[in-house]
Amino acid sequence: MIDDVAARVEANPKYHRLVKTRSVFSIMMTLCVMAVYYGYILLIAFNKEWLGTKLASGMTTSVGIPLGLGVIVTTIILTNIYVRRANTVFDSLNTEIIKEAHQK
Repeated sequence: MIDDVAARVEANPKYHRLVKTRSVFSIMMTLCVMAVYYGYILLIAFNKEWLGTKLASGMTTSVGIPLGLGVIVTTIILTNIYVRRANTVFDSLNTEIIKEAHQK
């Protein structure tokens, strides 16, 4: 019974669309996160002087602090985007696939 359902899921074109869409979206999100993190690390490695520049005269906060916070905020935003997409598009398509597999 379980093998039969798995075979029907595997044969469903919606399943292949789900796998492809989810994979492409995951890779895009991963590349975005990596660009933000590695971009910040590269700035630390190669442009320390600029990151150490004060935001304004008399302030003790340097440019690197808001950029570091920006990395964290960007990660939270990208995570939120992925979770919303997974909970709407991917889950609804997954539910359709499962229903169709059990109907036959």
